[in-house]
Amino acid sequence: MISGITLAVVFLILLALIFDFTNGFHDAANSIATVVATGALTTKQAVIMAAVCNFLAMFVMNFAVAATIGKGIVSPSAVDLYVIFGALAGAISWNIITWYFGVPTSSSHALIGGLVGAVIITNGSTYLQWEGLSRTLIFIVASPCIGFVLGAVLNTIMRNCMPQSSEKQRRFFRYAQVASAAFYSLGHGTNDAQKTAGIIWLVLISSGMATATSPIPHWTVLCSFVAMALGTLAGGQRIVQTLGFKLTKLNQRDGFTAETGGGMMLFLASYIGIPVSTTHTITGSILGVGASQAAPKVKWKKAQEILVAWILTIPAAAFLGAAFESICRALIA
Repeated sequence: MISGITLAVVFLILLALIFDFTNGFHDAANSIATVVATGALTTKQAVIMAAVCNFLAMFVMNFAVAATIGKGIVSPSAVDLYVIFGALAGAISWNIITWYFGVPTSSSHALIGGLVGAVIITNGSTYLQWEGLSRTLIFIVASPCIGFVLGAVLNTIMRNCMPQSSEKQRRFFRYAQVASAAFYSLGHGTNDAQKTAGIIWLVLISSGMATATSPIPHWTVLCSFVAMALGTLAGGQRIVQTLGFKLTKLNQRDGFTAETGGGMMLFLASYIGIPVSTTHTITGSILGVGASQAAPKVKWKKAQEILVAWILTIPAAAFLGAAFESICRALIA
């Protein structure tokens, strides 16, 4: 006879993988927007490439980001299955809302916001892990800024050393951009899929099936990467339009430098265990490329709209997480 706890654990693991799936189709545009906008690949080709690279990232990652999500944002002792349900339901809801309107917000910060809101509504702020949470909050600002600087510096170097003027150079940058998009997709996978693995780990700890000192089971990582890859295959066309066409006008050299700068930032963050936003990173890098042109061409009004959505993500997801947690606890507990 299967116990109620076991059924709840299975349900929450499936819900975590659904979140990972929405993360894939929501954030797929981060790695393919520029390569589609410049015509280096068709949308279908770019989505398939991103999905494959998201999955292959499993073989080049460490577990630092998963550990941060599992133990570094809130104390595992304050987390029960109701809290995890609220966190996941809040993050999924925010992902769907922002995807529908084509707003490139952060799935990572939606998950963190949902988790924080669900814990606070139950236990107050005592159980928040301020060291891990503060690093995450700092990188809300730092990741787009670093992406901006990397994009601007790389674009300035490439613009002066390799102007895209001849057919030979345009052909080179077309292939180079495909490679840089693959590099960015690998970086996206190393950072984002780990977050779901961390949540599944938290489910196992909360249910007593693992302890806080247990290693992350490899099957959680495999399931997370498969779910993200499948979500990536499901699309992201709405957000491709925003990132690829509405922030600035890109050629293939611009796309190459934006993706390379963003990918460098993601690999750095994954290495040191900070769950950064791939959305913030690539948006900052695209803006850096646009601002560093000989004749700067950034649509700052659209950038301001995106910034507002970034600021709202954690509090909005926290509100949704708290609401879902309270409803679930009231109905079942």
